[in-house]
Amino acid sequence: MAKVLNSNSVSARRAKAIALIKAGVVHSQSDLVKLLKKAGFVVTQATASRDLEELGAVRSRSESGELVYQLGTTADGSIARSMPLPSDLILSVEASGNLAVVRTPPGGAQFLASSLDNSGLENIIGTIAGDDTVLVVSKKASGGAELAKELLNFGAVKNSSAKRKAK
Repeated sequence: MAKVLNSNSVSARRAKAIALIKAGVVHSQSDLVKLLKKAGFVVTQATASRDLEELGAVRSRSESGELVYQLGTTADGSIARSMPLPSDLILSVEASGNLAVVRTPPGGAQFLASSLDNSGLENIIGTIAGDDTVLVVSKKASGGAELAKELLNFGAVKNSSAKRKAK
């Protein structure tokens, strides 16, 4: 049986939906409902429909000719509409050497990593995202602490009770 996550976590659910859409596996709203259920999010078809609308997802033909949902983008290449802000996704940041490890709510890491990859922050070489953790690599060999501070500023973290470690 699938593990049921907090279905009230809209940002986590939408981050998972984004990952599924980017993977090219969402052909219909019912596909999204089934795939989200497998990932632990119990949603109705109406919720899936609203999520797709809010994400700006549209059905179009893939390179292989299949109808799949794809994400619409704005002129600057960012995902459109009401997406969670980095301030909602960055729970904590820790640094070591040229690395910064960012903790997110469950399901939020891939969205945050994509935001960071497209942020234009010059100190970032790249990111690796899991489910609730993002590894951010600094260009400088000992730039992890500086990068951690930059990430906290980027996120403008609002939650003062969140653990913030930028050592």
